Amino acid sequence: MRKLISTGSPFEKTAGYSRAVVQGDWCFVSGTTGYDYSTMTMPQSIEDQTRNCLGTIAKALEEGGFSLADVVRAHYYITDQRCADIVFPILGEIFGEIRPAATMIVCQLNKPEMKIEIEVTALKRA
Repeated sequence: MRKLISTGSPFEKTAGYSRAVVQGDWCFVSGTTGYDYSTMTMPQSIEDQTRNCLGTIAKALEEGGFSLADVVRAHYYITDQRCADIVFPILGEIFGEIRPAATMIVCQLNKPEMKIEIEVTALKRA
């Protein structure tokens, strides 16, 4: 059975995607930026953006019946390589014991205020 999860972000409808899709024991969470979706504001710091990304991801996983502990793959997209050392400790707080397979890529994101985007894949534990 397929379940679509939404944050209510206007981007989801405009671009035609779901925040997350649950298919069987898998949950695929779309690339998530640092917006506070309740106010549609973007914090200035990459630290706050990273925490917002992870909070939005955690909520989507929970809505799908998963937790951050179920994450098996993570992709991190940052706009400045100097930010890697800033976000590593924050990611370590969340994923330090979980240790998913992960990749970090330096790239441009869709809007200039976006400094990080995170996407994850989770597999329900037996």
